[in-house]
Amino acid sequence: MRAKVLSSLRRLARLHPLIADLLFAVVVTGVALAFATAFDHAASDPGYAHRHLDALGLALTVAGNLVLAGWRRAPLAVLLITCAAEVVFHAAGYDARLNSWGPLLALYMLACLRPPAVSVPCALLVAACWWHAAFLAPGDFTWPNVIQVSVMTAGAWTIGNGTRILLARNQRLAELTERLRRSQEDRARRAVTEERVRIARELHDVVAHHMSVIVIQAGLARYVFSSDPATARGALATIADTGSEAMGEMRRLLAVLRIDTNGHGDDDSYDPAPTLERLGQLVERVRSAGVPVEVTVTGSVRPLPPGIDLCAYRILQECLTNVLKHAAPATAKVHLHYGADLELRVTDDGPGPGAPKENGGHGLPGMRERVKLYKGVITAGPGPSGGFEVVVSLPLTSPGTAEQRP
Repeated sequence: MRAKVLSSLRRLARLHPLIADLLFAVVVTGVALAFATAFDHAASDPGYAHRHLDALGLALTVAGNLVLAGWRRAPLAVLLITCAAEVVFHAAGYDARLNSWGPLLALYMLACLRPPAVSVPCALLVAACWWHAAFLAPGDFTWPNVIQVSVMTAGAWTIGNGTRILLARNQRLAELTERLRRSQEDRARRAVTEERVRIARELHDVVAHHMSVIVIQAGLARYVFSSDPATARGALATIADTGSEAMGEMRRLLAVLRIDTNGHGDDDSYDPAPTLERLGQLVERVRSAGVPVEVTVTGSVRPLPPGIDLCAYRILQECLTNVLKHAAPATAKVHLHYGADLELRVTDDGPGPGAPKENGGHGLPGMRERVKLYKGVITAGPGPSGGFEVVVSLPLTSPGTAEQRP
């Protein structure tokens, strides 16, 4: 019950700080009035009180405690008002034991919000107010009261200043955390952009020159095919040589971009692009590395457009590689469903959200780029029963239509 009440108060303080401060000030004022009334009716120790509590005493009590509601906006003014109310209250002859807690609370709040250059002089002011009340007490208790209030004043300032330092440190940590999150997002975006630019530049360098030569020589061959067969044969030979060069450069480029489950280029780098027909080989390689893999296929299995087929294979390859690198020992489950869309689901029972840590890599951003290329949807995160889960939906083109490439 107490935990629920404290949780409700914290939530109220976050959502409506002014209301929470007003409630706090009302409670403090009520407690002060209760003590003042009790001491006034008891009148058991006339050494502390020379004047009964009247309207002026009640007004000073309310003013010196209810003003605590404004401690967030004007902590210095609140402290000065509480100190002035206490001094006037005691100087008027009321009980010297009353209305001393308001300045102490105001000092703690001021120390939470202001640096020592401001809070230390205010602590001396509060101590002076308490010393004034101590000297109004019976003579036998004067110096014990002076020592007691000095310790309490120093304690209130120390706790408040420590709270201020802790809050400032937490604020700096929150800012650093937010800055780190933005930095990681920026790095991921830059990685995707740089990869796109690199691929575009390399494709341009590899293809543009060779294709320009091929187009020019093909036009020349067609133009002189009948009138100058020797020139036409020379142009065709140039086309063949240039095409071979372009093919070799493209193969080298694809060898750089192709990554196997171990993060190295495949030995069969020049083989045709892999498809889901080679999923069995991929699964066997992962199993041989020590990760059990369960594969289920539902729906109407049918040939896929080449680009989507390659995209699905690469996504499954990346997911199983992540399980192998970051979640082992674990069991991976692969589910494929052929419907209006091709749905891929890869789950594991590894250590949870931290399973596929990227560590600065481009695994998840790369998968998102592949899926975005074919207007698909990808979600990646903690699984419903633990581990990690990647779900991909790739829309399939209708039979007989050409695959749309950007």
